[in-house]
Amino acid sequence: MSSDIRTTMWKAMADSPNVLVSLTANDDHAEPMHAQLDKDADSEFWFYTTKDNRIAQGGKAMVHFAAKGHNVFACIRGTLVEETREEIIDKYWSKQVAAWYDKGREDPSMMMLRFKLDDAEIWDVDASFKGMFKLMTGKKVDPEEMGDHDKVNL
Repeated sequence: MSSDIRTTMWKAMADSPNVLVSLTANDDHAEPMHAQLDKDADSEFWFYTTKDNRIAQGGKAMVHFAAKGHNVFACIRGTLVEETREEIIDKYWSKQVAAWYDKGREDPSMMMLRFKLDDAEIWDVDASFKGMFKLMTGKKVDPEEMGDHDKVNL
């Protein structure tokens, strides 16, 4: 199940890469961010941000994801580090990213963070007919009747 649910998570994130990010070392609220995903790099992804953003200092972090259709959820644990490789910063640069920075790619406040993934807890909500019937009639629902759930290393 782990590889299937992992693939399900990556496909759902590729369809809608908007997440909430928080540093685990403090109690600041999570920050909405747009993840820059790479189909060949399933152990990391990136965020453009500013040097004064609440997550800019990096460190241990959590990313929370909910798919568009609310059928896939994930809590991903890892570490945020500053991305300094120019080829990576340039690779994901786009007009949509540039719109956030007054001086575009050369804006001194712009920075990129790489999220190095450790593990994730993933829920794939795909209720069985029996589970849906129980839910609709107020009967006790067993978790396995509502879909898959697993903890996976990334």
